[in-house]
Amino acid sequence: MRRIDAMNLNALDLNLVRVLDALLRERSVTRAGEQIGLSQPAVSAALNRLRHVLNDQLFVRRGNDMVPTPRAESLTEPVRAALREIERAFHSAHSFNPAELERTFTLMGADFFSMLLMPTLAVRVAAIAPHASLRFLDSARGDVSRLLQDDEIDVALERPLEVLDWVSSVPLFHSPFAIIAAQNNAAIRMAGIAGGEPIPLELFCELPHVLRSIDGSMSGSTDEALRKIGRSRRVSLALPHFQAVALAVANGNYLSAVPRQFAVWAAKTLPLAIFEPPLPIAVPEIRMYWHARRDDEPPHRWIRLQILDVVGALGFVESAAGEVAAP
Repeated sequence: MRRIDAMNLNALDLNLVRVLDALLRERSVTRAGEQIGLSQPAVSAALNRLRHVLNDQLFVRRGNDMVPTPRAESLTEPVRAALREIERAFHSAHSFNPAELERTFTLMGADFFSMLLMPTLAVRVAAIAPHASLRFLDSARGDVSRLLQDDEIDVALERPLEVLDWVSSVPLFHSPFAIIAAQNNAAIRMAGIAGGEPIPLELFCELPHVLRSIDGSMSGSTDEALRKIGRSRRVSLALPHFQAVALAVANGNYLSAVPRQFAVWAAKTLPLAIFEPPLPIAVPEIRMYWHARRDDEPPHRWIRLQILDVVGALGFVESAAGEVAAP
């Protein structure tokens, strides 16, 4: 038995390991080849060699997908860890110097980030890596997994998403909701509600609302919370950007449930008052997503670290610490 294992190991080269990792990630010969720069016939030939070396089918076809066998599934993490260690060993052979970096990093997320995060991040990156560039795309651009796979984006900043298993992510912060209204909102003024207080449920449901919606839907987390208690609100306006929501609220008699960090920022430049919701609303966790093939790439690790540092410096984490949607 030892002799067979030794023969199998001698027959296994690094390219076969890379092919196995790509197939486990992509579940497709074509997509695996695109990921590692091999033709479809070359991937198929490598798979046949792997089957011979490991004495297992490894993948069986189901429709257009390649479904891994239990043996292949058991190899997923060991293979991924081994490749990470190899990459780390080669990366350590040369030092990464951000001052010499010439690269454009593409981020994607809501306009929340383009306004609150990107200006500070741009200043930080310019000081450390003067030849690097930043580009920011709107969340409506499309599916995060596909965009990461096609290298159209480096990082996505989003709420929890259903992504493929080759997408890595880390939590950034929690984003509790606050209610914004115009400072001169007549109904709120007549009710004698001061900023920082909860808006009574009856008034909350009676007044028209503005919803930030990138797909045009007219309901969100607030509506889900209201349904749980048998109530509903009147969404009169749906807009794709938080800044447009803030402008509409500041110039009308609307209410809007927005991330607390954005509410505080918008109220500094617009005539807005901030209130508490009248009921608990689920607090979303904002995460940073990237392709796992970039896990140990020095420039990519560096930009992720800059994002994490700026999020911390802006107080996004602290402003959400201990927050609840409503008492």
